[in-house]
Amino acid sequence: MNPIDTLFQTLRAAKRKAFMPFVTAGDPDLAFTRDLIPAVAESGANLIEVGFPFSDPIADGPVIQASYTRALAHQIKLADIFATLGSVKPGIPLVAMASYSLMFKRGPGAFIDAAKAAGLSGAVVPDLPVEEAEDLSKLAADRDFKLILLVTPTTSPARAAKVVKACSGFVYVVSVVGITGERAKVSAGVPELLARLRTMTDLPLCVGFGVSRPEHVRDLKEIADGVIVGSALVKKLEAAGTDRAAALAGVRQLVTELSGALA
Repeated sequence: MNPIDTLFQTLRAAKRKAFMPFVTAGDPDLAFTRDLIPAVAESGANLIEVGFPFSDPIADGPVIQASYTRALAHQIKLADIFATLGSVKPGIPLVAMASYSLMFKRGPGAFIDAAKAAGLSGAVVPDLPVEEAEDLSKLAADRDFKLILLVTPTTSPARAAKVVKACSGFVYVVSVVGITGERAKVSAGVPELLARLRTMTDLPLCVGFGVSRPEHVRDLKEIADGVIVGSALVKKLEAAGTDRAAALAGVRQLVTELSGALA
């Protein structure tokens, strides 16, 4: 069984929810990423999303864009990311957050094979329209690799039904209209969006974009199956360029604090 399925089966049986942090591969370099992923896992994460740096991100706000820029400044390559991920054994599922452009350039089947060999269990593909997802969905299913797509507050019910049908593993539910980044509170429309999606799929529904504080996590605890935190954590990576120990400690502390809000 795919590790993502195993994770959510275990959590559902225990009536618990998943804490799912996002980190950028290669910020400030891959040696730091090799230390970062186990540290995040040990601090309370249930699944880690690993951002694959891309020069033209679609939905990422300034914090994650800056993180990608720092990583790309070192001429980071896909093969280097896969090699780094393959060298760590965090004991929890890893999921790529990767533009379809990166997958297409490598060859979707080859990308999935390399990702699986590196220990990844699935990929969030934020810029793949559901109308063009059938081939990748089949490739992923044939390899027991999860394909996760995004549903947003502006996705029509008819289109959302197509998106969740193309998904496997879990559905990435975007909580706000706009790009990633920290916000003051969780959108009031999230409960209604999740309730509508639950009539369409039995897959876990995991909420991201704008989730950055313990109170956000507590607000989502009763209605979502997982909580995704990105920008608030990636912001901590800025310090790694000058003080790696401080950056790692900051990430550990925040993961511990946010995951603790699900307890």
